[in-house]
Amino acid sequence: MSDRIFDNNQAIVEGEIISDFEFSHEMFGEGFYMVKLRVSRLSVSADIIPLLISERLIDVRESHLGRFVEVRGQFRSFNERGEDGNHLILSLFVKDLVFLDELNDCNPNSIFLDGYICKGPVYRTTPLGREIADILLAVNRAYSKSDYIPCICWGRNARYAGSLPVGSRVQLWGRIQSREYIKKVEDNSIVSRVAYEISVNTMECFEDMLPIQSRVAESGNGYMEC
Repeated sequence: MSDRIFDNNQAIVEGEIISDFEFSHEMFGEGFYMVKLRVSRLSVSADIIPLLISERLIDVRESHLGRFVEVRGQFRSFNERGEDGNHLILSLFVKDLVFLDELNDCNPNSIFLDGYICKGPVYRTTPLGREIADILLAVNRAYSKSDYIPCICWGRNARYAGSLPVGSRVQLWGRIQSREYIKKVEDNSIVSRVAYEISVNTMECFEDMLPIQSRVAESGNGYMEC
């Protein structure tokens, strides 16, 4: 298997643990847990990033609230089927974790992705004239799995991304961000939800295209892909 499969999804974040561990699933006797990490931006705001972590990397029986960590891993997705349809669930799958005495001034939050546009980009402008484009990137991983990762581009990148056809191979660099939004559900009640996406700083497009017949449809394999 090409080394690129293992290098095409690399993320590093640094922040503060702000929740206790919640059991997610078990695979081959290894337990996986969810925990939330608060990652500061350069501004006063912050991103809340969900981590998926093995019990073999950290003692999940203890509370680590308020502790600082540096995490390296891959941003992954799975489809959760519910009564109101499918939901794309995203989390940072932790491969390495180091406890820190304090956070660095830069508060790193960076990610590199190499994948294929699997849905037509959506280009738009805000009322103030800011250009934005949304793309959905299919990023391959081992065992014929793929992650489907929403990305948002700005300015010149948005204009460029909005013109790319489905199947284009793209490399991009950016950061993982969280965004709260309000949604009206079936009973007309209003609920607050959080979306996760990659805010793109730099991107490149390559000539090779993913053949239509070989594109992987969004699967329902769920956490068992970990």
